[in-house]
Amino acid sequence: MTKQYDYDVLYLGSGHGTFDGAIPLAQSGVKVGIIEADMIGGTCPNYGCNAKITLDAPVTLTRAAERLSGIVQGNLTIDWTQNEAHKETVINDLPDMIGGLLDQSGIDVIHGRGVFEDNHTIIVDGKAITADKIVISTGLRPHRLDIPGTELAHDSRDFMALKTLPQKIAIIGSGYISMEFATIANAAGAEITVLMHGDRALRQFHAPYVDKVVTDLKQRGVTFVPNADVTAFEKHGDQTQVAYSDGQSLLVDWVLDASGRIPNVENIGLETIGVTYNQSGIPANDYLQTNVENIYASGDVLDKTQPKLTPTAIFESTYLFKQFSGQTKSPIQYPVVPSVVFTSPRIAQAGVLVADAEKGDYEVQQTDLTKDWYRQVDNETIADNTLIFDKQHHLVGVTEVSEQAENVVNTLLPAIEFKFGPDEIGRLIHLFPSIGMATWGQL
Repeated sequence: MTKQYDYDVLYLGSGHGTFDGAIPLAQSGVKVGIIEADMIGGTCPNYGCNAKITLDAPVTLTRAAERLSGIVQGNLTIDWTQNEAHKETVINDLPDMIGGLLDQSGIDVIHGRGVFEDNHTIIVDGKAITADKIVISTGLRPHRLDIPGTELAHDSRDFMALKTLPQKIAIIGSGYISMEFATIANAAGAEITVLMHGDRALRQFHAPYVDKVVTDLKQRGVTFVPNADVTAFEKHGDQTQVAYSDGQSLLVDWVLDASGRIPNVENIGLETIGVTYNQSGIPANDYLQTNVENIYASGDVLDKTQPKLTPTAIFESTYLFKQFSGQTKSPIQYPVVPSVVFTSPRIAQAGVLVADAEKGDYEVQQTDLTKDWYRQVDNETIADNTLIFDKQHHLVGVTEVSEQAENVVNTLLPAIEFKFGPDEIGRLIHLFPSIGMATWGQL
């Protein structure tokens, strides 16, 4: 370490955009520090992915029992209080576990809010901390509607901490968070109204597959209000009135503002040091370097075309480890990045999207998977996928709606990333019977 600075590399934020790369970086002999104002590990392990998938687990169980009704006897119901308590059991130790790994690697964790003083200095509680290189990994936070009564609404972190599930819930927006939480809360017995910004949910995904999920939720009692221009929240006793399009209103017990997520770029001194940012985050070059030479960015705070997901942040953090430790001088080369929405059924995709394939020079193969014997084992009633091939019949994209969608897309990622041809595919012997065997059989 140069004696000029406290650290070789200092990270602002401790999420996946940081710790997955910071740990091996410190183990390689680089002096590393991390500044964190909230919980160690950031959003995903504490009040994001891990918490959500734990709350969702009973939903998938009840759906399976529903499909096998008559074979499986009894009516399963979800005890929300027990479900939330189980979620706490699963995730409570994660900050200490991650913090322990940081400590074992010799990383200093500085607790507090960091603000840039100059491009080598961050002030935390009045103390100056210096570094040769600094990585901004401050992530995203929930967007809040700028309307009267906005303080009456809640965010995704609040939802996952509910000890008792409100009976009537309004959800603002129809993206990932809205649709996943609508699925979970509806399955647990709540009355859900989704107030949409436009007329389509989950615009990032294949519209016909989204329609299948929306139709299923409607049949389960979820109400969707398209083009609902929410204008105000107002307290009415123990309830909240949501005012929306043309003087309409809705009285509910609880409001979830799922109107999006925005980058944490304000009030950390970016203007002071001249780092460029916009409403989508911090632009960076192919080395994840901002417009200030020694300042880098990683994770969801980046302004990028790749999906802002945990695995993307891990890849970026690991890339910076290799760059800072001298293992690479090459620009970052993103692999195919899959994405999924954990509704029930799920929708997952990777590679070339269906809409792009239909406008390009591709072979598009659509399959009704409910006719496949393996999907009939547990009576899947919503199961379709679209496989996209180039002219050499290499798989270049997949989109699926089904209870197994995330596993199918994960299974096919190597074929897309490494452009497997018939010879490579023919060398693979799969476990049978399995979703992997059924999936590769489509190629």
